[in-house]
Amino acid sequence: MSTTKAKPEKNGTVKPSNVSSVLTRAFTSNSQWPDKDEFLDVIYWGRQVLGLVLGLVWGFIPLKGFVGLFLFGVINAAVIYFYASSFQGIDEEEFGGMWELTKEGFVTSFAGFLVMWIILYSGLHYD
Repeated sequence: MSTTKAKPEKNGTVKPSNVSSVLTRAFTSNSQWPDKDEFLDVIYWGRQVLGLVLGLVWGFIPLKGFVGLFLFGVINAAVIYFYASSFQGIDEEEFGGMWELTKEGFVTSFAGFLVMWIILYSGLHYD
């Protein structure tokens, strides 16, 4: 049973919140995104998950240094670019250009990636 509850925002407007609808559209190709903020939220949270997963992988593979940082940046940007342009088929100009989509949540994803990578690498590969 899916219920839509309206929750007031800080500016006083009411925005309906339906997580299952957003998740369904996120995993369905060429979905319609009437609320652009919902798509940006999907990009943001997808990037956070990707950062943690890449941090786990880099920690298990004893990957070090600039190579790991460079690969994270390339993979993170490429996955989001292909998700937005190929899978969802969105017009990036509606969201301020592909650069805006590429940088949406990148810094927090990078921070989560670094924490996961450092903790796992240090725990597994140092005595």
